[in-house]
Amino acid sequence: MKPLYLIPALGLVALLAACGEKAATNASAPANTVSAETSGNVAGMDNRSGDMDNMTMPMAKTAHATGTVKAIDKAAGTVTIEHGPIAEANWPAMTMAFKAAPGLLDSVKVGDKVAFDLKLEENGGEVTAITRQ
Repeated sequence: MKPLYLIPALGLVALLAACGEKAATNASAPANTVSAETSGNVAGMDNRSGDMDNMTMPMAKTAHATGTVKAIDKAAGTVTIEHGPIAEANWPAMTMAFKAAPGLLDSVKVGDKVAFDLKLEENGGEVTAITRQ
């Protein structure tokens, strides 16, 4: 047998032998981690009773406004409303498109004066309720 054939065979044997070995220490674990077994708790997870009544969840910011429906785009799922200032969002009076569920879009038509509720989002808002006035 030629020595060139032995190199891949020896490499394969070495790889297979290494697969069966276990590491003696966990050298890859970050040094600044905290173990629940050693510290007694993990930051933010110290409620061990399972009682979640005392935990607060961030509430979605909402707003209420009035305006006039300028356009409805059912394909895009939006309603464009010319509205007055919205204090909760720190918005001046303007005309803008909002996302809205299809059922809400069916309840109004262009030209309707409306009162509406918004779930404020990073780049605008979503109409969650709308009624004609």
